[in-house]
Amino acid sequence: MKVLVTGGTGFIGHHLCQRLCHDGSEVHATSRQTQKHVRGGPVWWQANMAELGEARRIFTAVAPQVVFHLAGSVGARPDLDLVLPTYHSLLTSTINVLLMAAETGCSRVILASSFTEPLFGKDDGVPKSPYAAAKWASSVYGRMFHGLYQTPVVLLRPFMAYGPAQAASKLVPSVINSLLKGEPPRLSSGRVKADWVYIADVIDAFVSAATMPGIEGASFDLGTGELTSIRAVVEQIVKAVGSGIEPMFGVLPDRPDENEVAAPTGPAAERLKWRATTSLEEGIRRTVQWYRAKLDGGES
Repeated sequence: MKVLVTGGTGFIGHHLCQRLCHDGSEVHATSRQTQKHVRGGPVWWQANMAELGEARRIFTAVAPQVVFHLAGSVGARPDLDLVLPTYHSLLTSTINVLLMAAETGCSRVILASSFTEPLFGKDDGVPKSPYAAAKWASSVYGRMFHGLYQTPVVLLRPFMAYGPAQAASKLVPSVINSLLKGEPPRLSSGRVKADWVYIADVIDAFVSAATMPGIEGASFDLGTGELTSIRAVVEQIVKAVGSGIEPMFGVLPDRPDENEVAAPTGPAAERLKWRATTSLEEGIRRTVQWYRAKLDGGES
């Protein structure tokens, strides 16, 4: 396949590009910064997909069969100063991608939704952050483009993904790096629960969604279906690292109004033929192994 991955340097985008290149696809990826081409890696395009002219330039040049739209700002804080950045980078970029896909034609457009979005009919429908609002609106536009213009959209909603090469500020890598450096991680109470899903399983779902017939217009939740507390995840990391250091729980405040919800796994299993198969223990073990090798290699 000839594929376009927007946001190819992000956590999911990075792993997806690696997998697609390994599988033999012709992979084109966008980044807002210049990226160095690596043999066997994707063809890089510097572009901001929130600019319609740049989106049109990329689609015209690449003419992708499949589009994975992953570009956009990440951050679920409720801060006022995130309203405009998330609006432009998430919602505007999604609308531009959908417009170009509808105009130029492709076999599949895969949009990355978020588990932080309000669930239709299951809560008060009020997003708890600008990020959640922008993602929610993006999903609505995706459904609209499929319903009105027959754009072959599929929505994938990863839950709490973790694994190698994640941003250092995220919980799992920050705890691992602190322990490997001999420093006690500073944490909230650890009471909040989430559905933790290993990145390789998430990528399996994205690859399946690219070619699975008859799923246009559908949304799929990508998780294990089980909730695990932050404290339990941290304890699993401490065990995998083999550290005697005690994490400092309760020194940071809990973030208010966290969306504690487990993924409904039935639709993905039935129609996408996908289930998360990596246990939390195994996923953490692999992740610790990757960060240990990275640290031993002298990388920052």
